[in-house]
Amino acid sequence: MKEKIAVFPGSFDPLTLGHQDIVLRGLQIFDRIIIGVGSNSQKTNMFPIEKRTGWIKEVFKGNSGIHVETYEGLTVEFCKKNNAGYILRGLRTSADFEFEKAIAHMNAAISENIESVFILSDLRFAALSSSIVRDIIRNGGDARQFVPDAVKKNL
Repeated sequence: MKEKIAVFPGSFDPLTLGHQDIVLRGLQIFDRIIIGVGSNSQKTNMFPIEKRTGWIKEVFKGNSGIHVETYEGLTVEFCKKNNAGYILRGLRTSADFEFEKAIAHMNAAISENIESVFILSDLRFAALSSSIVRDIIRNGGDARQFVPDAVKKNL
């Protein structure tokens, strides 16, 4: 049977407990998950990409089913390069669903061999986003309760 490989794309600026939860739950579905740390032209990053990938690698170290790579360009092209047949995404709200559905339709039009798979956020993380964590940090708040231990050490 063909290995089921998914790409979990994002900027992960920073990685949150919600991201971590989606990846770990995704491993119940996929044989391997490639966390693709991409560049988003619509976002201004708070943390350099090297720091973000380092955090992710530390959080998932020892888990052979998870790989971390950086990429630029279209996610579907990154999937093709890595023989991934799936894009994994987490959904917190109905607004996330509408946004992700539109992207999934465009990805399907570009590459019909790549399927988008959505996992609903755990209720504990439904209001959590990297944007909110960055706002807390920018305004001098303590965001450590929202991020994995590897990220906490650097906040």
